[in-house]
Amino acid sequence: MITVKLLGGARKSFSSDKLEIPRDLMTISDLLDYLEKSTLENLPHLDPNNILVAVNGVDLSALQGKETMLKGGDVISIIPLVHGGKSKRVQFDLMKNVVELVRLKKTAEDPIGFIESIRERYPNLVIQGIQAAYVLNAEHVKKIIVISLSAQRADTLLSNKIETDILMRFACTRQISGAISKVGVKKNTDSILIIIGKKSQIEKLYNEIEDLLQNNVFLKDNSGFVKKEFGITKKQLDCVFSKMPLEDLLAEKSATLFH
Repeated sequence: MITVKLLGGARKSFSSDKLEIPRDLMTISDLLDYLEKSTLENLPHLDPNNILVAVNGVDLSALQGKETMLKGGDVISIIPLVHGGKSKRVQFDLMKNVVELVRLKKTAEDPIGFIESIRERYPNLVIQGIQAAYVLNAEHVKKIIVISLSAQRADTLLSNKIETDILMRFACTRQISGAISKVGVKKNTDSILIIIGKKSQIEKLYNEIEDLLQNNVFLKDNSGFVKKEFGITKKQLDCVFSKMPLEDLLAEKSATLFH
């Protein structure tokens, strides 16, 4: 028996938050096909290209993707990716958390001090800033955050703080100083703030800092810069069977970092 936990909007597809699949061996691809055929016509169907899947708390990017073999007793979590409606902010649900992305104006006098100050005022939120040039899009962020949240649950964070783990995974390095130097926020440089926690606290913080934010979270395609910075070649990308090979390669690099 394989257990499937349906999180967020996935519950609407089956009018339940959990399913028991009477199989002992199947791949993730087989499971998604099974779920697609099991969804009633009058219910919304899962989009296999717009979900995150974890096996026993481990994201697929750290396993064998959709060819990951499942066995009896495994617990599969399926999380739809939900976008916020405003360009000034991107918000989505992830592993029982709300994640908010906003872009800090270059005019922030001291971005490091600014982040430290809001962390003090909002101790129940996870807040981290990443240089915008190193953030591809919302899907890139989702894949990295899932890895960090999964590591937190498994007590395998790269550091004693999840904020630092997130920074290191965006930089694809186990060295904290190297991560700060490479992708950490800097004065006169665009930064994207990643905020994780309860929606009510996020809304309160957003209203407080709105005047310091740019009108669009993602301004341009920076994939060329990212490929150059991480030495990712066309040959490597061609070996990834995915609609978002660059994001998946970066997630794989992040997932294979160990403390």
